[in-house]
Amino acid sequence: MLALGKLLELTLAGREPAEKTQLTVDGVRMRWLSEGALEVRPPQARDNGMDLLLSAGIHGNETAPIELLDRLLHDIARGDLKPSARILFLFGNPEAMRHGERFIEQDINRLFNGRHEQSSGNEALRACELERLAASFFSLPDRTRLHYDLHTAIRGSKIEQFALYPWKEGRQHSRRELARLRAAGMEAVLLQNKPSIVFSSYTYDKLDAESFTLELGKARPFGQNQGVNVERLETRLKQIIEGREPPMAEEKLDGLQLFSVAREIIKHSDTFHLHLPADIENFSELEVGYLLADDIAQTRWIVEEEGARIIFPNPKVKNGLRAGILIVPTTADGLA
Repeated sequence: MLALGKLLELTLAGREPAEKTQLTVDGVRMRWLSEGALEVRPPQARDNGMDLLLSAGIHGNETAPIELLDRLLHDIARGDLKPSARILFLFGNPEAMRHGERFIEQDINRLFNGRHEQSSGNEALRACELERLAASFFSLPDRTRLHYDLHTAIRGSKIEQFALYPWKEGRQHSRRELARLRAAGMEAVLLQNKPSIVFSSYTYDKLDAESFTLELGKARPFGQNQGVNVERLETRLKQIIEGREPPMAEEKLDGLQLFSVAREIIKHSDTFHLHLPADIENFSELEVGYLLADDIAQTRWIVEEEGARIIFPNPKVKNGLRAGILIVPTTADGLA
């Protein structure tokens, strides 16, 4: 196997490769760009016009997606997986990965779309670098752009595998991409309705990629991800990489649950209190009239929406950040 196929090993050791560019026996070029960043380019005769960005490790303790990308890279470096797509593999937060922590100083996935310019420290610098790497990768004209940012969650979920689909003014969500997500094993998709500061929102908004945050299960340490089943996603990614996906017209959205954002719960002060059990699962239903949270100046969040559910409740975020999202079921009307 080519040494650059061991990007994860290099990243965890904090080492640079001796050779920055290597070729597989069938002409696939692997090029190390910077720490945790590797570009894969197929031979020109096999290039099908797809640019695929696969990122993981934005949170350093979310290891199942990191291990998935590691397997794909090994397969490419051995010649078992023969790309027809250009691919950029990114391990988002190498320092946090080395420590087995979600982040070191601050959450990188709250530092995109210009937010890193208002901050300092290594993670702000890394967010800036990730934006630069993505922008450079997606700079070629007349190509299909797809970004999957892979995560696992800090809590359990009633719907284990789901995706978040960013929003941009004047741009419709794609039924074809939802069908692709369903085929990849996603059980639900949250259709967002406002700009965001996460990585997938940056590539969707600024770089015109079809971009998604994929949640694949519960966060566990390296080597302990037997309970995180990514077989369907791994199969679909291999099909995308090799350019052999089944025709999308044959696939439907059957069984894919769609949700929209009703409200974001923003933590304004240290007096913020979230009235939920510490172990509540994502997608837990909340009854109308339930007092969800309260904060300074008698600010209260009371559930008003029928069928409301909570995702990503986290009262420990910094003031000014989102401490949870209230979502409601929606339909596929209005998709492109």
